[in-house]
Amino acid sequence: MGTETKSNSYTGQISTSGGNPKVMKDSLSLVRQTVNQQSQSNQVQNHLNSNSNSQTYPSESENENELNSRDIRAEQEDKSRKEAIVPFVPLFVEEADVIHGAKELLKVIRPTWDLSHVEFKSFTDGITNKLVGCFHKEHAKLRDENGGSYLPIKTQGLSPVQSEDPVIIEKEDDGFADTDHGTTDDGAPVQYSDNVVLVRIYGNKTDLLIDRKAETQNFLLLHTYGLAPSLYATFKNGLVYEYVPGTTLNTDSVLCPEIWPLVARRMAEMHRKVRKHGEGSAAKPMPMIWKKTQSFLDLVPERFSDADKHKRVKDTFLPIGRLREEFNRLYGYLEALDSPIVFSHNDLLLGNVIYTQSLKTVNFIDYEYADYNFQAFDIGNHFAEMCGVDEVDYSRYPKREFQLQWLRVYLEEYLQRSHIQNEEVELLYVQVNQFALASHIFWTVWSLLQAEHSTIDFDYVGYAFLRYNEYLARKDEFLALTAAKNNK
Repeated sequence: MGTETKSNSYTGQISTSGGNPKVMKDSLSLVRQTVNQQSQSNQVQNHLNSNSNSQTYPSESENENELNSRDIRAEQEDKSRKEAIVPFVPLFVEEADVIHGAKELLKVIRPTWDLSHVEFKSFTDGITNKLVGCFHKEHAKLRDENGGSYLPIKTQGLSPVQSEDPVIIEKEDDGFADTDHGTTDDGAPVQYSDNVVLVRIYGNKTDLLIDRKAETQNFLLLHTYGLAPSLYATFKNGLVYEYVPGTTLNTDSVLCPEIWPLVARRMAEMHRKVRKHGEGSAAKPMPMIWKKTQSFLDLVPERFSDADKHKRVKDTFLPIGRLREEFNRLYGYLEALDSPIVFSHNDLLLGNVIYTQSLKTVNFIDYEYADYNFQAFDIGNHFAEMCGVDEVDYSRYPKREFQLQWLRVYLEEYLQRSHIQNEEVELLYVQVNQFALASHIFWTVWSLLQAEHSTIDFDYVGYAFLRYNEYLARKDEFLALTAAKNNK
């Protein structure tokens, strides 16, 4: 996981008439990483407000302290961005000879390396991208650190570096009592080897499908907070970036008591800390779920170019205005819940969470959908993704008791206090499950869009039915939830 694989077709049956279908498929993270992301035409991030994330949990004094801390951080990050330079290597790497291309890149960005001591490993033979690991043999032992495969913190837009020094992610001094996400058990900073790099070669014309500039900005931002790794260089048709150890989560490990609290805290850390800077303070950020869904709906055709696909979707999803009305009604209800707007991952499927056992840490990868959004959406989307990546089974949707434990840990980190009221947990529980409904509609529309435009061999129509069937099955149950009803 974390790299693209060639096989990505369904091997099971899917219901297109309702219910809760169970689908066997290869990693959905593959599909989301490589599909036709036509939403790149909606570059709307430039007007978001970095200081409008007010919410009702902390006291006024806590909010004032946080705002002061943000001002300090803004100055530090602005300075960091001014100093940052991403090296550009004017080379084009041929897909048919990626090893040769990787060597040419290393001559420029790692001039001290003896290429006869470098081992090259292809992580995918790719349907759109090629991914090659370059291991300096003196440090090859790093690959076996976790008794499994090394996995990359993914490609687009990692923060720049100016030297050949190893990347060190340290705890940030922002006035809060942070947990040691950036340290080892003995308190030392996490250090990733600079002697292992990944070279990613973009497939033909994929730059027309993905807004790489927005992804780059996301990674630059997240790296300043210690939440994303480093980009070593860019070249004409790809990136060279950092390689970190770990394994992706699955439907079992995501429930492990050693792991799920790390995920909850990591998400809360992102939500609590990350703010964009250099933007106006008057306007409230527009939530990603609204603008992305609307832009996707605008791109779904009323008649699919493939006759078979059109026949499958027309009765349920066309005209597309019906689905737009359904989403708009749901959004109006969810907006009134007043979930805080925070900088969110928005695509936290299991394949996008990397667990490093030796450090007892998790990292999130693939920030192509990262943006301001409702807090409850990011959590609800993750809960929905707990139902599987290779095998989707909605009977795995986390039970209430597990959710309450998860949400309490999340709130402890998000609110920076150990005593969390039951009422706070219950309120978030209701919001999260109701926003999970929006997650299902979002990925339904996404799937319809890809069914028309993507050339990847994947049953997008089937996946659209999968998500929409689950939305219909859960809609009444989740919308009936109230905090008072569930409070103990």
